[in-house]
Amino acid sequence: MSTSGPCTEFPAPGLRVPNRYISGHNEKGEAVFLQTDHGDHTSVMLGGAAAQNIFYSSNTNPIDLNGNADLEFIKKNPPLHYPNGCVVRMIDFAPGTESEFHRSICCVVGTVSEGEMEFSLSGGEKRIMVPGDVSVNRAAMHKWRNTSSTKPARVLYFLLDVEPVIVNGKALEFDVGRLMDEYAQYAEGEGPNK
Repeated sequence: MSTSGPCTEFPAPGLRVPNRYISGHNEKGEAVFLQTDHGDHTSVMLGGAAAQNIFYSSNTNPIDLNGNADLEFIKKNPPLHYPNGCVVRMIDFAPGTESEFHRSICCVVGTVSEGEMEFSLSGGEKRIMVPGDVSVNRAAMHKWRNTSSTKPARVLYFLLDVEPVIVNGKALEFDVGRLMDEYAQYAEGEGPNK
């Protein structure tokens, strides 16, 4: 990644601290807010090119909400994604940041919430995304670029597990390069360890 201005923490300089509101039920069965905070597991990525925050994760689908089991689980720092589960990750991109091409074997739904991002595919196509735009990346080799040289950008990603992806008779391979160092490690037999 290249960058013209580092992220020294989450949120990136110039972006607000996002709130997380987790709802559920009290002992009377009434709908209530169980948790109000700013998310878990913030970290600076790739020497300041970006910073991330994890808002939710589960290693099961369907998710077990009984006894607030999921709220205990989200205390764990997740890998990039969970087999048979999901991860909700917000990433702030420093001005001018451009990632390397990478692919995770999952369906990643991303929505730009701040700034302007260029979403590029290895086949050469590109799209400019502005706040409110949504990408649905179905295991395609891709990269991201913050188009501004002066302002940070923010994208909220929902990473969902998928069945093995076969293209032209060949299974696609997990390839996130240096980004793998930015996430908790996968268990044996998961992610790139399959």
